[in-house]
Amino acid sequence: MSLTAWLFFLPACFAINLAPGPNNLLSINVAARHGFMKAFVGGSGRLLAFAMMLALAATGLAVVLHASEWIFLAIKLAGATYLIWLAIQLWRSDAPAIDTSQPQEAALSRIARHEFFVAAGNPKAILVFTAFLPQFVDVAQPILPQFAALGASFLVLEWVAIALYSWAGMYLGKWLMRAQIRRWFNRCCGGFLAAIGVSFLLVRRG
Repeated sequence: MSLTAWLFFLPACFAINLAPGPNNLLSINVAARHGFMKAFVGGSGRLLAFAMMLALAATGLAVVLHASEWIFLAIKLAGATYLIWLAIQLWRSDAPAIDTSQPQEAALSRIARHEFFVAAGNPKAILVFTAFLPQFVDVAQPILPQFAALGASFLVLEWVAIALYSWAGMYLGKWLMRAQIRRWFNRCCGGFLAAIGVSFLLVRRG
């Protein structure tokens, strides 16, 4: 994987990290009710789930990519299709309402456990690791080290997203609950993801 590919990966990945999915909305909720630190540290639960998914995806990815370039092309098309589909969903719908049913006091272990199960049960996360990350893998080089670098970058950016959403929940929770603001935020993320998805379709293998 070249430095150029990695630098292109970072903003593309961060757009996915920032998409208003269930875990990010959970961070807003927890921060609004229990403070920044509990939401930020509790977010480690989702990082564990994502790390496990990354390990499973990397194990199968090495075999798949070496087996057939046609399969790699299929994965590339699946990744582009997924991003465009996600962009359309974000553009057309508001963010789900934030759940306020969580108790006033919550232990970090409970928050982390909730983050873990929300992430582990999200099929979109599996698609990210099996369809999005392979776009940046160079099959002419060892695959596992590249996937490890991409996975580590994803986890770091995910924790940055946790921090940002926790901060938003602490200071801007009521503002983000407004339907018009949710719609604007979703459309910004959706437009960015759609552009990235189209760019995948235009890139030709060297």
